[in-house]
Amino acid sequence: MATKNPEAEAANPPKSKKILILVVLLVVLALAAGGGWMFLSSKNATHSEDEEEEAVAVVEPSGPPTYLPLENMVVNLADPGGERVAQVGVTLELAVAADLDRVKAYMPTIRSDVLMLVSQRTADELLSKEGKEKLAEDILAAASRHFRKSEAKKKDKDKKAKGSSGNPLRAVLFSSFIVQ
Repeated sequence: MATKNPEAEAANPPKSKKILILVVLLVVLALAAGGGWMFLSSKNATHSEDEEEEAVAVVEPSGPPTYLPLENMVVNLADPGGERVAQVGVTLELAVAADLDRVKAYMPTIRSDVLMLVSQRTADELLSKEGKEKLAEDILAAASRHFRKSEAKKKDKDKKAKGSSGNPLRAVLFSSFIVQ
């Protein structure tokens, strides 16, 4: 006859108990891993949002705005026949007055960009309010690209300069706009 030994049973639990303990350990481990992943991903998302806010941050002017007018430009438009022209006066709004010389250094390329953008439009596009707003946005984007190049190289130097920011341009304004 087989006698039951309680010490032997405690030392060798049945297989079902071993499987149950293993499953419980796996569930606890999975929950811990999931919680850690959620914590780290939320921390990274917060960190990414902070970086985006820094990248998008606009320098608030401390005084009155600074404007830099460009000379009026006469451009042939992209209308069929090439008989339509536009005379456009553009003024750039700068974030701070300290960047005036920095923008003036790029003036020939900015002026060229404006001429190229206006010459790609038709008279119908330029006569509508939406067309003018789109042109202003495109000019701002084209002019700003010059400062993004130098921004990476001079990031530390710009931070030390008073009032200087990555992109000195805030807006593009039209001082005159004639389409014939």
